[in-house]
Amino acid sequence: MQTPSKQPERSSMTHEEEEDILHDISKLQDQVQQMSLSQKLTEAKINGVESKIKGVEAKLDDLKIDLKKYFKTDMAGLKTDLTNFLQEILTNGEKVVKETHDANKKMLIMISSTLM
Repeated sequence: MQTPSKQPERSSMTHEEEEDILHDISKLQDQVQQMSLSQKLTEAKINGVESKIKGVEAKLDDLKIDLKKYFKTDMAGLKTDLTNFLQEILTNGEKVVKETHDANKKMLIMISSTLM
């Protein structure tokens, strides 16, 4: 015995309804594509900003190193200048740092260390 073949069921949608659905699907696909492009653009901008931030951080690190070197050198010069200045003005031009005057030597060391 053979089974009678079924006739394909007809869709209950009209041709206009099918076109509307296809149109809506097309719109959704466009929206998804736009969102995807927008997301890629946003990610590219974020990567660019992150790259710029890394560059700025590197420049700041270099600046910190340069400032440390500058201040170290500048402080050494200032210490020398202060020593010379103190030697000129104290005790009628007598030198503060003398091998035989330990008290004066300690005073100069104390003054210099407080400036650093």
